[in-house]
Amino acid sequence: MIYNLLLPFVDEYALANLARYHTFRAGAACLTALLISLVFGSAIINWLRGFQRGGQPIREDGPARHIIEKKGTPTMGGVLILLGMVGSTLLWADLRNGFVWAVLFITCGYGALGFADDWLKVTKRNTKGVSSRMKLLVQAGLGLVAAIWITWLMPGALSDKLAFPIFKELLLPLGILFPLLAALVMMGASNAVNLTDGLDGLAIVPVMIAATVFALIAYLVGNRVFADYLQLHYVPGTGELAVFCAALVGAALGFLWFNAPPAAVFMGDTGSLSLGGALGGLAVATKHEIVLAIVGGLFVVETVSVIIQVFWFKRTGRRVFLMAPLHHHFEKKGWAEPTIVIRFWIIAMILALVGLSTLKIR
Repeated sequence: MIYNLLLPFVDEYALANLARYHTFRAGAACLTALLISLVFGSAIINWLRGFQRGGQPIREDGPARHIIEKKGTPTMGGVLILLGMVGSTLLWADLRNGFVWAVLFITCGYGALGFADDWLKVTKRNTKGVSSRMKLLVQAGLGLVAAIWITWLMPGALSDKLAFPIFKELLLPLGILFPLLAALVMMGASNAVNLTDGLDGLAIVPVMIAATVFALIAYLVGNRVFADYLQLHYVPGTGELAVFCAALVGAALGFLWFNAPPAAVFMGDTGSLSLGGALGGLAVATKHEIVLAIVGGLFVVETVSVIIQVFWFKRTGRRVFLMAPLHHHFEKKGWAEPTIVIRFWIIAMILALVGLSTLKIR
């Protein structure tokens, strides 16, 4: 909005001219989202606590200490993240850019699904919420719409092809199957972040790390000069997504202020499903779907641990891990929560660096 309002004056006023630069607006979006989160955080938490009557229901089969330490903590803190992220994006992004609206669509759509899931949990006082089948159907529908939208916005030479990191000229033509793959990427990323969100601060920092990486990727892929220099696939218009990524980071920082141990609020499915969907949408829009699996490798490992656990238990009646997802396994082994969280953060940072290295290794 601010960009669109200032655009007619960029040639007359130096301050207005700053709005032309993605870097300036990304920084402003990050600070704005952080400020929104900090200003409204306490009020939103009090609102959530007021109607939840006991906070987020705690799994009885989970680590025993959770029933004692986390009981009464309100959930649905993703509302705070979405408020800062969406509000700041609308203020600082170019609202004529289709990629911005497509990524906002998948983010808010998955956020609404997560909100419904959290609402059922806190009002019915159980941990089930929306049925798994219904959740997957809604995710698939929203993901397919977003995938078709993003595909339509892309240059024809790239719209239905899967790009590979390192191999600069390798593009796998998928035709009408590409939107299905893209929807699967968004669904997978959404559910992977959801599975990782189990300890205070565990999911939000890796999400920030991944969003920072994709802010850089979006900026480079959307800039013809940098894309040609690094031999990346140039996607006009995706540079604007750097503003969205920065807003995501700022909102996540504001949420972390309240989510730092001991958490005053949990993000819930409202936050985890929307943030994962946002990362998936960013990866599809920038043609870096496979790089997301590297940068978000922590989310992948957490998801794989659940798949292995369920598969092996159904097949043999025995467990591979003491408990899944993987962070609960280490809890059962006696690791302190801060130890698990910080070590997982370190792993996320290492994977982000590996993902970034693919931009140069061609």
